[in-house]
Amino acid sequence: MSSRTTAPEDAYTAAPFVPEGAGLSALRRAAAGCRGCPLHRDATQTVFGAGDAHARVMLVGEQPGDQEDRQGKPFVGPAGRLLDRGLEEAGIDPADAYVTNAVKHFKFTRAEPRKRRIHKAPSLREMTACGPWLAAELALVEPELIVVLGATAGKALLGSSFRVGEVRGTVLEEEIHGRPERLVPTVHPSSVLRTQDDEDRKAAYQGLVADLKVAARALG
Repeated sequence: MSSRTTAPEDAYTAAPFVPEGAGLSALRRAAAGCRGCPLHRDATQTVFGAGDAHARVMLVGEQPGDQEDRQGKPFVGPAGRLLDRGLEEAGIDPADAYVTNAVKHFKFTRAEPRKRRIHKAPSLREMTACGPWLAAELALVEPELIVVLGATAGKALLGSSFRVGEVRGTVLEEEIHGRPERLVPTVHPSSVLRTQDDEDRKAAYQGLVADLKVAARALG
């Protein structure tokens, strides 16, 4: 049997890499060596969650982008800056939040070597593989509310039938990884940035802020 067929990433689960009973710092260190799916091969590094370990609100995005992959921190690129602005406008201090992604490695494609790396959506299999890390973060942070940023994060948390347009800006109550959770879905801030027309982008941003205000009210 070749080593290729016995590589840990072929099992598509991060579970063997998640240390039991670990705190967030130990989880972050362990995640740096995760080979629970093939995405680790091309990414620069694992991008684990960051923020207040006792945050009342956890923000869950899709996966790291180009800047996050280079810096090793979530939401440090343009989408992260837009999200921080939206949170502040909605009355949530970004410093009081915990931010993470459903998938911890950057998945990308590029047309030619040395060309810009273009984001590629992770598959359901990749999201499921990374699920044990998110479950461990939820169990440690114990947020009062999860803000679900975009369709991929929604599918990772709520299943493949999730449609962000159907439930955005509402408070959902679901069992996630064995814990009862309250969730407010909204769009991913990167979708606002991808909007070409200025007026449409302004409207998309206001829509994001309106959803974040629902989250702020739910937190009380």
